[in-house]
Amino acid sequence: MDSLKQTVSDACRVLAERGVVDGILGHVSVRVDAEHLLVRTRGPYEQGLRHTVPDDVRQVDLEGEGELGDWRVPNELPIHTEVLRARPDVGAVVHAHPPALLLCGLAELSLRPVYGAFDIPGMRLAAEGVPVYPRSVLIRRRDLAQEMLAAMGDRPVCLLRGHGVTVTGASVEEAVVRTIALETLARVTLELHRVGAEDVPPVSDADLAELPDLGAGFNTGAQWRALLADLPER
Repeated sequence: MDSLKQTVSDACRVLAERGVVDGILGHVSVRVDAEHLLVRTRGPYEQGLRHTVPDDVRQVDLEGEGELGDWRVPNELPIHTEVLRARPDVGAVVHAHPPALLLCGLAELSLRPVYGAFDIPGMRLAAEGVPVYPRSVLIRRRDLAQEMLAAMGDRPVCLLRGHGVTVTGASVEEAVVRTIALETLARVTLELHRVGAEDVPPVSDADLAELPDLGAGFNTGAQWRALLADLPER
Protein backbone atom coordinates (compact mmCIF):
# COMPACT_ATOMS: atom_id res chain seq x y z
CA MET A 1 0.00 0.00 0.00
CA ASP A 2 2.82 2.42 0.85
CA SER A 3 4.36 1.77 -2.55
CA LEU A 4 1.09 2.59 -4.32
CA LYS A 5 0.71 5.78 -2.28
CA GLN A 6 4.22 6.78 -3.30
CA THR A 7 3.39 6.15 -6.96
CA VAL A 8 0.27 8.34 -6.81
CA SER A 9 2.27 11.03 -5.02
CA ASP A 10 5.02 10.84 -7.65
CA ALA A 11 2.40 11.04 -10.41
CA CYS A 12 1.04 14.32 -9.06
CA ARG A 13 4.55 15.78 -8.89
CA VAL A 14 5.40 14.59 -12.42
CA LEU A 15 2.23 16.15 -13.86
CA ALA A 16 3.06 19.46 -12.16
CA GLU A 17 6.67 19.35 -13.31
CA ARG A 18 5.51 18.85 -16.91
CA GLY A 19 3.03 21.75 -16.73
CA VAL A 20 -0.03 19.54 -17.00
CA VAL A 21 -1.41 20.59 -13.62
CA ASP A 22 -0.93 23.79 -11.67
CA GLY A 23 -1.53 24.80 -8.09
CA ILE A 24 -4.10 22.67 -6.30
CA LEU A 25 -6.22 21.60 -9.29
CA GLY A 26 -6.18 17.98 -10.42
CA HIS A 27 -6.00 14.53 -8.85
CA VAL A 28 -4.80 10.99 -9.49
CA SER A 29 -6.28 7.71 -8.30
CA VAL A 30 -5.45 4.02 -8.46
CA ARG A 31 -7.65 0.98 -7.95
CA VAL A 32 -6.85 -1.05 -4.82
CA ASP A 33 -9.55 -3.70 -5.20
CA ALA A 34 -13.14 -3.97 -6.44
CA GLU A 35 -14.43 -1.59 -3.76
CA HIS A 36 -11.51 0.69 -2.88
CA LEU A 37 -9.14 3.20 -4.40
CA LEU A 38 -6.28 5.42 -3.37
CA VAL A 39 -6.80 9.05 -4.35
CA ARG A 40 -4.96 12.33 -3.92
CA THR A 41 -7.06 14.10 -1.29
CA ARG A 42 -7.32 17.65 0.03
CA GLY A 43 -5.62 18.26 3.38
CA PRO A 44 -5.03 21.04 5.86
CA TYR A 45 -1.28 21.02 5.21
CA GLU A 46 -1.13 20.40 1.46
CA GLN A 47 1.00 22.67 -0.71
CA GLY A 48 -0.38 21.88 -4.16
CA LEU A 49 0.17 19.07 -6.63
CA ARG A 50 3.84 19.91 -7.14
CA HIS A 51 4.53 19.20 -3.48
CA THR A 52 2.35 16.12 -3.01
CA VAL A 53 3.55 13.65 -0.38
CA PRO A 54 2.27 10.12 0.26
CA ASP A 55 0.33 11.34 3.30
CA ASP A 56 -1.89 13.34 0.90
CA VAL A 57 -2.99 10.03 -0.66
CA ARG A 58 -5.80 8.24 1.16
CA GLN A 59 -7.81 5.05 0.69
CA VAL A 60 -11.56 5.41 0.28
CA ASP A 61 -14.38 3.22 -0.99
CA LEU A 62 -16.47 3.92 -4.07
CA GLU A 63 -18.76 6.10 -1.97
CA GLY A 64 -15.83 8.26 -0.87
CA GLU A 65 -15.77 6.94 2.68
CA GLY A 66 -12.59 5.98 4.49
CA GLU A 67 -10.19 6.85 7.27
CA LEU A 68 -9.66 10.42 6.11
CA GLY A 69 -8.97 12.24 9.35
CA ASP A 70 -8.40 15.91 8.47
CA TRP A 71 -8.28 15.13 4.75
CA ARG A 72 -11.26 15.20 2.40
CA VAL A 73 -11.86 13.66 -1.00
CA PRO A 74 -11.79 15.95 -4.07
CA ASN A 75 -15.11 17.44 -5.14
CA GLU A 76 -14.82 15.54 -8.41
CA LEU A 77 -14.23 12.14 -6.87
CA PRO A 78 -17.15 10.77 -9.01
CA ILE A 79 -14.88 11.07 -12.05
CA HIS A 80 -12.68 8.40 -10.49
CA THR A 81 -15.29 6.22 -8.82
CA GLU A 82 -17.66 6.05 -11.79
CA VAL A 83 -14.85 5.20 -14.21
CA LEU A 84 -13.66 2.45 -11.88
CA ARG A 85 -17.21 1.11 -11.43
CA ALA A 86 -17.90 0.99 -15.16
CA ARG A 87 -14.50 0.05 -16.59
CA PRO A 88 -12.87 -3.07 -15.12
CA ASP A 89 -10.02 -2.59 -17.58
CA VAL A 90 -9.01 0.66 -15.87
CA GLY A 91 -6.52 0.58 -13.01
CA ALA A 92 -5.86 4.30 -12.60
CA VAL A 93 -7.42 7.67 -13.45
CA VAL A 94 -5.91 11.12 -13.95
CA HIS A 95 -8.07 14.22 -13.92
CA ALA A 96 -6.21 17.39 -14.85
CA HIS A 97 -6.65 20.86 -16.32
CA PRO A 98 -3.88 20.98 -18.97
CA PRO A 99 -3.73 24.46 -20.59
CA ALA A 100 -3.20 23.39 -24.21
CA LEU A 101 -5.98 20.81 -24.05
CA LEU A 102 -8.26 23.43 -22.52
CA LEU A 103 -7.56 25.82 -25.40
CA CYS A 104 -8.02 23.15 -28.06
CA GLY A 105 -11.38 22.25 -26.56
CA LEU A 106 -12.55 25.86 -26.37
CA ALA A 107 -11.38 26.58 -29.92
CA GLU A 108 -12.86 23.28 -31.15
CA LEU A 109 -9.52 22.24 -32.64
CA SER A 110 -9.52 18.51 -33.36
CA LEU A 111 -6.64 16.47 -32.01
CA ARG A 112 -5.45 14.71 -35.17
CA PRO A 113 -2.56 12.30 -35.80
CA VAL A 114 -0.39 14.93 -37.49
CA TYR A 115 2.92 13.34 -36.48
CA GLY A 116 4.23 9.82 -36.33
CA ALA A 117 7.60 8.68 -34.96
CA PHE A 118 7.87 11.88 -32.88
CA ASP A 119 5.48 10.22 -30.40
CA ILE A 120 3.88 7.00 -31.57
CA PRO A 121 1.60 6.41 -28.53
CA GLY A 122 0.36 10.01 -28.69
CA MET A 123 -0.29 9.68 -32.40
CA ARG A 124 -2.29 6.49 -31.82
CA LEU A 125 -4.44 8.20 -29.18
CA ALA A 126 -5.38 10.79 -31.80
CA ALA A 127 -5.77 8.29 -34.66
CA GLU A 128 -8.25 6.24 -32.62
CA GLY A 129 -10.20 9.33 -31.57
CA VAL A 130 -10.36 11.70 -28.61
CA PRO A 131 -14.00 12.01 -27.52
CA VAL A 132 -15.31 15.27 -26.06
CA TYR A 133 -17.66 15.81 -23.14
CA PRO A 134 -19.26 19.15 -24.10
CA ARG A 135 -20.21 20.47 -20.65
CA SER A 136 -17.86 22.61 -18.54
CA VAL A 137 -19.46 21.64 -15.24
CA LEU A 138 -17.78 20.54 -12.03
CA ILE A 139 -18.31 16.77 -12.15
CA ARG A 140 -19.22 16.33 -8.49
CA ARG A 141 -22.22 14.02 -8.87
CA ARG A 142 -22.51 10.46 -10.14
CA ASP A 143 -25.02 11.41 -12.85
CA LEU A 144 -22.60 13.96 -14.31
CA ALA A 145 -19.76 11.45 -14.23
CA GLN A 146 -22.01 8.97 -16.01
CA GLU A 147 -22.69 11.59 -18.70
CA MET A 148 -18.94 11.95 -19.13
CA LEU A 149 -18.57 8.18 -19.37
CA ALA A 150 -21.25 8.03 -22.05
CA ALA A 151 -19.23 10.52 -24.09
CA MET A 152 -15.97 8.68 -23.36
CA GLY A 153 -17.23 5.26 -24.43
CA ASP A 154 -14.47 2.67 -24.40
CA ARG A 155 -11.67 5.16 -25.10
CA PRO A 156 -8.90 5.72 -22.55
CA VAL A 157 -9.22 9.53 -22.72
CA CYS A 158 -11.94 12.16 -22.75
CA LEU A 159 -11.54 15.90 -23.31
CA LEU A 160 -13.82 17.93 -21.06
CA ARG A 161 -14.58 21.12 -22.96
CA GLY A 162 -14.04 24.25 -20.90
CA HIS A 163 -12.69 22.14 -18.04
CA GLY A 164 -9.87 19.67 -18.55
CA VAL A 165 -9.33 16.02 -19.29
CA THR A 166 -9.92 12.54 -17.91
CA VAL A 167 -7.27 9.95 -18.76
CA THR A 168 -7.18 6.30 -17.76
CA GLY A 169 -4.61 3.56 -17.76
CA ALA A 170 -4.02 0.03 -16.59
CA SER A 171 -1.58 1.62 -14.15
CA VAL A 172 -0.83 5.04 -12.74
CA GLU A 173 2.29 5.18 -14.87
CA GLU A 174 0.36 4.51 -18.08
CA ALA A 175 -2.32 7.10 -17.25
CA VAL A 176 0.30 9.76 -16.54
CA VAL A 177 2.32 9.07 -19.69
CA ARG A 178 -0.90 9.21 -21.75
CA THR A 179 -1.86 12.52 -20.17
CA ILE A 180 1.49 14.07 -21.03
CA ALA A 181 1.34 12.69 -24.58
CA LEU A 182 -2.12 14.16 -25.09
CA GLU A 183 -1.03 17.58 -23.81
CA THR A 184 2.01 17.47 -26.14
CA LEU A 185 -0.30 16.80 -29.08
CA ALA A 186 -2.51 19.70 -28.01
CA ARG A 187 0.49 22.05 -27.87
CA VAL A 188 1.53 21.04 -31.38
CA THR A 189 -2.08 21.46 -32.58
CA LEU A 190 -2.24 24.98 -31.14
CA GLU A 191 1.09 25.97 -32.68
CA LEU A 192 0.05 24.67 -36.10
CA HIS A 193 -3.13 26.73 -35.80
CA ARG A 194 -1.13 29.80 -34.74
CA VAL A 195 1.12 29.64 -37.81
CA GLY A 196 -1.81 28.94 -40.14
CA ALA A 197 -0.88 25.31 -40.81
CA GLU A 198 -3.91 23.60 -39.30
CA ASP A 199 -4.52 21.72 -42.58
CA VAL A 200 -1.41 19.56 -42.14
CA PRO A 201 -2.49 16.11 -43.38
CA PRO A 202 -2.62 13.20 -40.95
CA VAL A 203 0.02 10.49 -41.00
CA SER A 204 -0.51 8.35 -44.10
CA ASP A 205 -1.59 4.73 -43.97
CA ALA A 206 1.77 3.74 -45.46
CA ASP A 207 3.62 5.52 -42.66
CA LEU A 208 1.27 4.12 -40.02
CA ALA A 209 2.23 0.63 -41.19
CA GLU A 210 5.88 1.49 -40.39
CA LEU A 211 5.17 2.62 -36.84
CA PRO A 212 5.32 -0.39 -34.50
CA ASP A 213 4.03 -0.74 -30.97
CA LEU A 214 7.28 -0.53 -29.01
CA GLY A 215 5.68 -2.16 -25.98
CA ALA A 216 4.88 -1.12 -22.44
CA GLY A 217 8.48 -1.51 -21.33
CA PHE A 218 9.47 1.41 -23.55
CA ASN A 219 6.24 3.37 -23.95
CA THR A 220 5.43 3.40 -20.24
CA GLY A 221 8.24 1.95 -18.15
CA ALA A 222 11.21 3.78 -19.64
CA GLN A 223 9.28 7.04 -19.93
CA TRP A 224 8.09 6.83 -16.33
CA ARG A 225 11.64 6.32 -15.07
CA ALA A 226 12.80 9.34 -17.07
CA LEU A 227 9.95 11.46 -15.72
CA LEU A 228 10.85 10.49 -12.15
CA ALA A 229 14.50 11.29 -12.78
CA ASP A 230 13.54 14.79 -13.92
CA LEU A 231 11.78 15.59 -10.64
CA PRO A 232 13.67 17.99 -8.38
CA GLU A 233 14.98 16.44 -5.21
CA ARG A 234 12.80 17.10 -2.19
